[in-house]
Amino acid sequence: MTAATPTSVQPNPLGGEAYRLTLPNTASAPRIARDFVTSLLEVSRHLGLVDDARICVTELVTNAHRHTGTRLIRVHAAVNRKRVTVTVADEGSPLAGALGALRAGPEAEDGRGLALVESLALAWGTRGGDHRRPGRKAVWFTLGRPEPTR
Repeated sequence: MTAATPTSVQPNPLGGEAYRLTLPNTASAPRIARDFVTSLLEVSRHLGLVDDARICVTELVTNAHRHTGTRLIRVHAAVNRKRVTVTVADEGSPLAGALGALRAGPEAEDGRGLALVESLALAWGTRGGDHRRPGRKAVWFTLGRPEPTR
């Protein structure tokens, strides 16, 4: 079952709207998440962010699908006038294994996804689980116009 609903549980600190999508961990999860984020950006008039967002969300959901045994993949998107932040959460393996992909060598066939996210995003990061959900991990990225420097 796939569900997309606006949420007021975790409001966007900069204003705007927040949405959640819960997906079964299947081979179609990256495509569904990509279409979900694309739709949000098109409706919110962030057309310039669509291509980068599609790449980043595809990488994160694909990692959750391929490298974890999680039953569900959760996508949270917070959209405001200037930025979008997307978080992909799963109940999979520890963060250390996921972050090892940043150290992939130039000849490696896999392992460049997080480096790609790092190159496209204004910011990105990870969060580990808490005492209620110790196995949960989340990887997030923010896209948008950089703040002007003074």
